[in-house]
Amino acid sequence: MHEGERPAPWEYSLSIPNDPRAVTVSRRTLRLILTVHGLISHVDTAELLAAELVSNAVRHTNGPADLRVRWEAGVLRIGAWDADPEPPPPARPLEVIAHSEDSESGRGLALVRACADLWGWQPSARHGTHGKYVWCELLTA
Repeated sequence: MHEGERPAPWEYSLSIPNDPRAVTVSRRTLRLILTVHGLISHVDTAELLAAELVSNAVRHTNGPADLRVRWEAGVLRIGAWDADPEPPPPARPLEVIAHSEDSESGRGLALVRACADLWGWQPSARHGTHGKYVWCELLTA
């Protein structure tokens, strides 16, 4: 790469089965990807976000899922595709969840909302299966 030249964008996708162990595999894979691309300072937050997204995909659906990681122009996008086309529930603020009687569940998207610079979802299909893609972004530059 020459001085003043932007690093090339990159993208990875990991197909995962509907298995709770997929969360650990996803975290470790993401750590390796970010380390080799020199984004080690973002690993802890990115792992937390990926774990929440993949955990939701595995816990709330019966089908397979994908972890997708993309970096371009200083923005790291982490997302999880799952086979449920229904939108995710709205993310409640962490303060509301902490004071509710059911504080042990429903924290995933609240953590994503609190830790990511931006997040959202969109309908998405994979191999003819309709589902959704829930994503978040971290600014790395």
